[in-house]
Amino acid sequence: MDEEYDVIVLGTGLTECILSGIMSVNGKKVLHMDRNPYYGGESSSITPLEELYKRFQLLEGPPESMGRGRDWNVDLIPKFLMANGQLVKMLLYTEVTRYLDFKVVEGSFVYKGGKIYKVPSTETEALASNLMGMFEKRRFRKFLVFVANFDENDPKTFEGVDPQTTSMRDVYRKFDLGQDVIDFTGHALALYRTDE
Repeated sequence: MDEEYDVIVLGTGLTECILSGIMSVNGKKVLHMDRNPYYGGESSSITPLEELYKRFQLLEGPPESMGRGRDWNVDLIPKFLMANGQLVKMLLYTEVTRYLDFKVVEGSFVYKGGKIYKVPSTETEALASNLMGMFEKRRFRKFLVFVANFDENDPKTFEGVDPQTTSMRDVYRKFDLGQDVIDFTGHALALYRTDE
């Protein structure tokens, strides 16, 4: 450990890994260290299960009914990456993708009234969903068709919505969508974390 390095990166969270990868790809000699016995910092995936119990100071350990600890891999913070986003491009550039597995999200779900519902993302799903009443389904279907056909370079697709001045709240109002639909559209479809 008496070697010289251009950069020393402490921690193995996503930010630190990207920084380390960019420096390395650009010819820097990088020492990358973490004080934890696992990689990923606060957003790590922990395996075996016994390590997760230690992390949260659960002294009794996992019950035998959960099987072998090494069969489990638990994400502390599940991650969603937009397929064509800047983060994916950066991960590809730094070759970090050699250590990652990507999976297409099969659907978003919401918990409402003691039940779990799939959030509709197509016209067909909107009409079949138990998440909304019959009239709300039709309005939501029209909203989805509007969104799917919207092209900011083609004013014919605006349907009276000016993308420069109309708020999303006004768009919801135009389609007469209720608060429940607004909530799952904003959070489960558009992936916004707050209502702002």
